Amino acid sequence: MKVNILLFYILISANTFSQNHKFGKVSKEELEETVCPIDSTASASYLYKYRNTYYEYRKDAGFDLITEVHERIKIYNQEGFDYATKQIRLYKMSTGSKEDLSSLKAYTYNLDKGKVVEVKLDKSGIFETESNKYNDEIKFTMPKIKEGSIIEYKYKITSPFWSQVDEFVFQHSIPIKKMEARFEAPEYYSFKVNTKGFLTITPEIEYERGFISFINKTRNTGNGRSNASATTISKSEIEYSKQISKYISENIPALKDEPYVNSINNYRASVKYELSYTKFPNSVAEMYSTTWGDVVERIYESSSFGDELKRAGYFKKDIDALVGSVSDPEAKVELIYDFVKSQVKWNGYYGFYADDVRKAYKEGVGSSGDINLMLTAMLRYAGLNANPVLVSTRTHGVPLFPTREGYNYVVTWVKINDGSVALLDATEQYAEPNILPFRALNWQGRIVADNGGSQQVDLYPKTKSKNSITMMVKIDDEGTLEGNYRSMKTNHHALSFRAKYNDIDQEEFLENLENEGLEISDYNVKNGTDLSKPVAESYKFVKESQADIIGDKMYFSPLFHLKINENPFKLEKREFPVDFGYPSITSYRVIINIPEGYKIENLPEPAVIGLPDNLGSFKFKVVGSGNTIQASVVSQINQSVISPVHYEALKEYFNTFVQKEAEQVVLTRI
Repeated sequence: MKVNILLFYILISANTFSQNHKFGKVSKEELEETVCPIDSTASASYLYKYRNTYYEYRKDAGFDLITEVHERIKIYNQEGFDYATKQIRLYKMSTGSKEDLSSLKAYTYNLDKGKVVEVKLDKSGIFETESNKYNDEIKFTMPKIKEGSIIEYKYKITSPFWSQVDEFVFQHSIPIKKMEARFEAPEYYSFKVNTKGFLTITPEIEYERGFISFINKTRNTGNGRSNASATTISKSEIEYSKQISKYISENIPALKDEPYVNSINNYRASVKYELSYTKFPNSVAEMYSTTWGDVVERIYESSSFGDELKRAGYFKKDIDALVGSVSDPEAKVELIYDFVKSQVKWNGYYGFYADDVRKAYKEGVGSSGDINLMLTAMLRYAGLNANPVLVSTRTHGVPLFPTREGYNYVVTWVKINDGSVALLDATEQYAEPNILPFRALNWQGRIVADNGGSQQVDLYPKTKSKNSITMMVKIDDEGTLEGNYRSMKTNHHALSFRAKYNDIDQEEFLENLENEGLEISDYNVKNGTDLSKPVAESYKFVKESQADIIGDKMYFSPLFHLKINENPFKLEKREFPVDFGYPSITSYRVIINIPEGYKIENLPEPAVIGLPDNLGSFKFKVVGSGNTIQASVVSQINQSVISPVHYEALKEYFNTFVQKEAEQVVLTRI
């Protein structure tokens, strides 16, 4: 222990050399560093991370939002090579307004015979592509990368979208040695400051005076007796106050992703400046997002949202023909939902605003906003109580604070005659009522009512998804397993299977299945597209080397290749909730015929494990008689999300789970 502590202090002292963070001033000592002193497991680290965001006045255009970035990254090994590629998102609008990148400089630094050698990023290595209609992307990969390299780049983004300040991110998946950030806002803009994460980084607040200069030119003509003219130049200034927030921190630990986290970004140390209102001289204050009510009202009032819910002309005839003679509300919902799913395919674009609903309906393809606002409008037209629901997808994070950027998706809420409600998403062909795509299962959505009011709704399903597996197998005296497999899947398990099976070629699907070491024949799927019934999958298989044969004894797990081999929860302590997405039950029933000439010597002991507060349970039982063994395993998780308070219990639950499934049947040769 003392040796480890001494080694740690040697590493720290060896790396506490004075660093020059000025661009281009990379030191030999930085290049010689072979391990990150604050995290020996890190594949790379930020030696320096700097961001400065401020407003700059442009005549006849007003304020632009300027962001300057400077980053220096050390790469320790090949796993860190990914950090040599940088992607920069640039937002744009259909009106032609867009963000521009300028002043890009980038170098790779290496040591060659004890000297620092720099290689400049060539313009030919910079690529601009269109990610979607709202975003362009600048991408570059640094040249001459090897273990020990340092990369450094800086650039400036000029944005006309002065109300949208990108989040200041203070923590990444690699550690940061030195971080500096600065946000400067004129008095005309009032921001709410929203923080998240488990690191506290407090800003230093300063105030300075700013000036806007105006130069006016007036051309004076002669008095009529002369053609002489003169130009008068006058100058005026407006003085204003600006608030400057400075963030400085050192040795920021990496935030590493973990299993069953809805989005690691929800827990990343960061600060979000959300525009609350603007107040310019000689004008009234204009409110932006101060409450969820304000956010929803502004979204609802948009012609691309609220107005789309009132338009019916483009689909009226089709919906009249579809449900005109139908009186049952539940039947109406089913018919309209299936109609939209079959008529309009999702183009992969997220968003809650409609792009062009009529075009989407005519051409059969559209964004999530097009499709689900269309679905809501059709349900309303058919006399049903339906509303759109704003959603933040799992990768987008949880909208913790009132912000227009907190949501990036929309689904539909509808009330049926018996008082029950359903959540619908017509972007997913195999989704069902209250079985939303996994991407949309993210805490709570916000229902937007017809008058612009709103309320929250839980997005997680209440009904458990089931996966019931039965195997009837025989094992021979060489350990080769041969048998029949059958599974029945419901709800989200069925949705996931259908999306994988129906969207690729069957031969490719079987190849992927056989990559697990199975030889498969007589493969069959029932109800692959009939969403009213569980998916039934069956096949025959052969799998070799499923038992260890030592002397006159044979050893094998009664679950064979179905067993779980590893506990996904390895951390000593976890501060994040465990998010499974949906409650589920998985059951295995395995009937084994043992080889002739063997008898049962030993079977695993039964076990029953329960999680606290009825969060889940695990039941394990193996019985045998004559030449037949039967294993039964049922595991269930009753809640979509489990608090970190129960992490220790959950970790131990899975430890026991893995250990029991690994226990072996012992056969003895007669």
